[in-house]
Amino acid sequence: MTIPGVLRIDLDVQPNDDGWFKESFHAAKLEAAGMPHFEVRQHNVLYLAEPGVTRGIHAEPWDKYLSPSVGRVFAAIVDLRAGETFGRVETFELDAGQALYVPRGVGNSFCTLEPHTVYNFLVNEYWSPERVTVDLFDPELAIYWPFPRERLTYTERDAANPSLAEVRRTRA
Repeated sequence: MTIPGVLRIDLDVQPNDDGWFKESFHAAKLEAAGMPHFEVRQHNVLYLAEPGVTRGIHAEPWDKYLSPSVGRVFAAIVDLRAGETFGRVETFELDAGQALYVPRGVGNSFCTLEPHTVYNFLVNEYWSPERVTVDLFDPELAIYWPFPRERLTYTERDAANPSLAEVRRTRA
């Protein structure tokens, strides 16, 4: 990983006669894999019916643990913390066998790759509207989304977020 604190975790998915089982979150095993102590305050589940549903780049004041239960997502992670890695981008494809730990101040966004995707978000603070956002399509970030822009579904609010240059000015 090139963004400090971001951790991609391979989860053990056990097939069985009815489908599969996975241990989504096991604090001791995750800490042994390098994740800091993470006390869950809120667990959110998001169901998305279609491929191409895209959520904006948001950096909240809490740590996040993300994993699909069903389907696959393309995740774009952007470091929005002041410092030498500000603006650095990493992308991942995640399915039910992977999770991603994203520390506070690092922006995360995603795009569904399959229909009927279920995405889980565990956070260590209660939700609040406080966040730093950046434009999904900022050319400086050069995120190669898995579908052309016209095939993505996103909110106008996410498309109207400030550019990385604007965020940089407020972080300097």
